[in-house]
Amino acid sequence: MHKLLTVALLAVFGFLHYQLWFGNGGWKDLQLVEQRVAVQEAANVPMRERNARLAAEVTDLKTGLDAIEERARSDMGMVRSDEQFFWVPGVAIETELLGINAGWVTQPGLPGKGGSE
Repeated sequence: MHKLLTVALLAVFGFLHYQLWFGNGGWKDLQLVEQRVAVQEAANVPMRERNARLAAEVTDLKTGLDAIEERARSDMGMVRSDEQFFWVPGVAIETELLGINAGWVTQPGLPGKGGSE
């Protein structure tokens, strides 16, 4: 009787260990989940950096006029009223940026932009 109880307990113990190591939600599944988490964390790093840059830009745009002016200069070609705009031949510039605040610059050969048509 004593040997039967020992064998039964060892069988239960073995079954539980099998479930712990190889069963659903066991050690192997834990290792797979940890690998997936590591891969996802690595993929999230650039996204976090991008979000931090965007948050800083939003804060700058909300609080300061310098960021708004810089954005207007780079994206829309803004020129302040106390500045003069000089066009240098041979330097590539987008034609839609030429006259936002400075008036259209005369460019020979461009129809509708003050040049010969």
